[in-house]
Amino acid sequence: MSGTLIGYARCSTDEQDLTAQRQHLAELGVTEDRIYLDHGLTGTKRARPGLDQALAAVREGDTLVVPKLDRLARSVPDARAIGDDLAGRGIKLSLGGQVYDPTDPMGKMFFNILATFAEFEVDLLRMRTREGMAVARAKGKLRGKKPKLSPKQQAELRRMHATGEYTIADLTELFSVSRPTVYRTLQRTVS
Repeated sequence: MSGTLIGYARCSTDEQDLTAQRQHLAELGVTEDRIYLDHGLTGTKRARPGLDQALAAVREGDTLVVPKLDRLARSVPDARAIGDDLAGRGIKLSLGGQVYDPTDPMGKMFFNILATFAEFEVDLLRMRTREGMAVARAKGKLRGKKPKLSPKQQAELRRMHATGEYTIADLTELFSVSRPTVYRTLQRTVS
């Protein structure tokens, strides 16, 4: 790999750690000051500050190094767009040490297969999450967000509103809640 090596690493949640990815990038020759990170951001979202900085830092002849393709993108269109943009700018893309060559049919196929698997993995995770939520809901363990006001406070809010002496603004201030919370509480009696 010629030119400057620019590294990019990402993890989806705040609980995850980037140490292993940073180590892998260092083993691939990327210096610490040239590693850009996104912590707690999903790969399905294209707007990621660390990725934007990494893409802005690479110049013609440089190589963008990522530990795995799924750290760069979690959808085929997004991966292809990033890959095509880099190739168009004369920048190489290294996936875990293997340089992707968009002009080579085998390289292009391999890249597309990796991108498909990254997208498939996200789709499986979403499906499992929905299934788990459905099971929890059926068991009565998933009921949504709890109301901000207790049943007693809700009854008092409705009573005070019914007197006509209190405005919505008065009720928001007295109960320390937002206007939408007051409206939802009042609507619950109507439904």
